[in-house]
Amino acid sequence: MIITRTPFRVSFFGGGTDFPAWYREHGGAVLSTTIDKYSYIHCRKLPPFFDHKHKVVFFSKHEDFNDIDEIVHPAVRETYRFMNVNEGLLVQHDGDLPSHSGLGSSSAFTVGLLNALYALQGKMVNKKRLALEAIHVEQEMIKEAVGSQDQIAVSFGGFNKIVFSANNIEVNPVTISSDNLAHLHSHLMLFFTGFPRFAVEIEKEKIRNLGNKKHELRSMQRMVESAVDILNDGVNGYDDFGRLLHESWLLKKNLSDKVSTSQIDDIYAKAMTAGALGGKILGAGGGGFILFYIVPEKQEQLKSALSPLLHVPFRFDTLGSQVIYYAVQ
Repeated sequence: MIITRTPFRVSFFGGGTDFPAWYREHGGAVLSTTIDKYSYIHCRKLPPFFDHKHKVVFFSKHEDFNDIDEIVHPAVRETYRFMNVNEGLLVQHDGDLPSHSGLGSSSAFTVGLLNALYALQGKMVNKKRLALEAIHVEQEMIKEAVGSQDQIAVSFGGFNKIVFSANNIEVNPVTISSDNLAHLHSHLMLFFTGFPRFAVEIEKEKIRNLGNKKHELRSMQRMVESAVDILNDGVNGYDDFGRLLHESWLLKKNLSDKVSTSQIDDIYAKAMTAGALGGKILGAGGGGFILFYIVPEKQEQLKSALSPLLHVPFRFDTLGSQVIYYAVQ
């Protein structure tokens, strides 16, 4: 039995500049952190006593199959194909939070599955290899309309500035003190707005619109450096991080008219009235999780204003994708 644990991520700035169609020409940058909410992959060899060779269980669904081409779940199918899986396996997925809700859960699944399959082969692979291979599986094999930040973030873990260029991806840890990091964390609140309705369509539209959104994307990319400068200048100026989130949200809404909805706009307006300095929908948009920056003294007021939305407390994760249980014969 092998169990991998891969964190979900919160992206603060630069989302959209991590699409290959953008950064291969213009470069890109993202500021993000992983959090203590995880995707778990349980993997073991399946004895040959059943009518099926393989079994995959995820949430309330399961698939039994004999041939890789029969797999409906695209990430399982193409990851198995990439890893040349031949022996019978049982794979089970559990997640702390709902999938497709803006926290990089799809990439956490792919990265965690790759990590588990390598462990099953008795191999240890580095985090960059996991991330790049997950990018290949998702973008080239599944042909998903996804960027490249999630795979990097959840593989490496931690609070990072990720820089994209035509030929390279760099992961630069944000090196602020533990006290300053704790101060930032104490000002962040995460809420679940409901399941997104248009995530795939939103990402496809964003990619189609890249050429028409150069101003927005360049501004969002510059905000990564601005945010790092704020974090380096000391906690007395950290409220500017929240104000910058607000500016970024206004730009993100311009990338597609599907990023926000009337419901999300209402949630955001209530939060700002309650004292939030800024916030943003995480991921593609259209629903999922929304993050706010607000001083601790006003956080109970915000929870009251956004009732009955679910408040999701979290902490920062630093470890990335890990094999947390390994017992094979």
